[in-house]
Amino acid sequence: MKLLFTILSVAYIAGIFILAGSPIACNLAFFNPYSLLHIPLYGILTFLLILSFVPLKFNPTNLSREMRSLFHWDSSNPSNPSNPINLKTHFLLPGGITSIVAIADEIYQAYVPGRDASITDVLLDMAGIGLVLFLFFRLLRPKYRYS
Repeated sequence: MKLLFTILSVAYIAGIFILAGSPIACNLAFFNPYSLLHIPLYGILTFLLILSFVPLKFNPTNLSREMRSLFHWDSSNPSNPSNPINLKTHFLLPGGITSIVAIADEIYQAYVPGRDASITDVLLDMAGIGLVLFLFFRLLRPKYRYS
């Protein structure tokens, strides 16, 4: 499943750069007042990268003892994995990659005729990234022990 999300993430990044250099982006400016579409655009990329990198686990309470041992699940507390993970560090990689893509996209747009780079767009990109990271962290935090 992670491979699928990794492929989707790479395709999504390629799509961002392909569309940034095409005349379609200029035509979409009418539907993008104040560049607010940057928030969901980079929020979706962050979401895909989180699903690619963060080790999401499920609760195998219905599985046999042998299957639970394969997943290293603590039988005394089935809601938590026996090996705690630090969600903060696992979110740094998807957030960092998305931030680099956002900055690289704005630099690329500075060299595309008819487009311009904007610090406001980067800030809106960061807002989308931060929003998704915050939501994922709040949703996953009760399910994991972290140090």
